[in-house]
Parts: sequence; structure tokens; C-alpha cells
Amino acid sequence: MLTIAWDVDDVLNGLMRSWLELEWLPKHPECLVKYENITENPPCRILGISEREYLKSLDAFRISDKAGLMKPDDDILNWFQKYGRHARHLAITGRPVSSIPQVSGWVFKYFGNWVRTFSFVPDRVEEGIIAYDANKSEYLKWLGKVDIFVDDNFLNVKAVDSLGIKGILIPQPWNAAKIPLQETLNLLTKILNVPND
Repeated sequence: MLTIAWDVDDVLNGLMRSWLELEWLPKHPECLVKYENITENPPCRILGISEREYLKSLDAFRISDKAGLMKPDDDILNWFQKYGRHARHLAITGRPVSSIPQVSGWVFKYFGNWVRTFSFVPDRVEEGIIAYDANKSEYLKWLGKVDIFVDDNFLNVKAVDSLGIKGILIPQPWNAAKIPLQETLNLLTKILNVPND
């Protein structure tokens, strides 16, 4: 049975959209940026803000009740319901340690029927936090159990190629994914050698 590692933010959930629409825009009504305009991640230049201001706002949202109420991506959840039993699954995210309790609970609330392992690589150097791995590909190399890696960041997907892991890029406005989400999930189903309904 193959093992799939799933990125959490903007793959299993819609963190960027939720942050923009529920946190940033209500506090900045003068901002006319729509989710579809977020063609860079991080979106600092598009929003006309510093990386520090962006991360402060995003980090506050990540631990908020609003973030806890995010629904999973419907297409991804439907895929798990139909095909999840045909593979082993783990979740991996790059976040500050302070937001891990909230996001891990969220993952197991919605995907706990399939996901048995939750992993994270802190995305920033924080005082007192041990840095075992610099990025997700280093972590996956150490783990040595993953066959497929699903992420919204092209560089993360590309980095696992040299490890012999099949990378799947989930389409988002900021990446170069060429095929729509449903076709991407159909490709994943074919890799698992499961008949696609």
C-alpha cells in the first residue's frame, strides 16, 4: 500500500482564502485584492505590506477560532471518502510551533479516518525550537516511508523528485499547476491503481 504525505494549508484546507476573506479584508476595507489575485505566496507585494505584517496577521489567524472553523476542501474530502482507504496517509505542514495544536486538531477532526500521522517542519527559526530539518523534503528523506507528496508549493514538489517521491501539485493562483484540481485528483487515483468512478 502506497503512503501519501499531504500538505495541510491550501491543500486540505483553504487557509489563504480564509485568512484573506475572514481576517485581512474585514480589517482593511480599502484593500480590493481578491483571492484570485494572490499570484504570489507570500502575497506581501500584492497586498503592499511587509512580510512581518503579513506573518503577524496570518499567525494570529492560524490560532483563532475562525481558523478552527475552516471547512476542508470539498473535492479533497470527497476524494478521501471515495479512495482514501487505498493508501496510507500522513499530514505534513510548515508552520510556527505555536499553531500546531490547533491545526493538528483540525486535521484529525476532518481527516482522522485516514490520516494516522501528523508531522511539521517549523517554517521559521524560533528561539528555543530545535530545527531537525530545514524543509519538508529533508523531513521526508529522513522519514523514508512516503511514495507520493501532495503540496501547493511548486518548489516543495520539485524538491522531492530527487528522493524518488512522486510530487503532485495542487492548483492555486500562486503556482504553475496546469491541470484543474479534479483532474489532479484523478491522476492521484490512477497512481494508486484504483479504478476511477
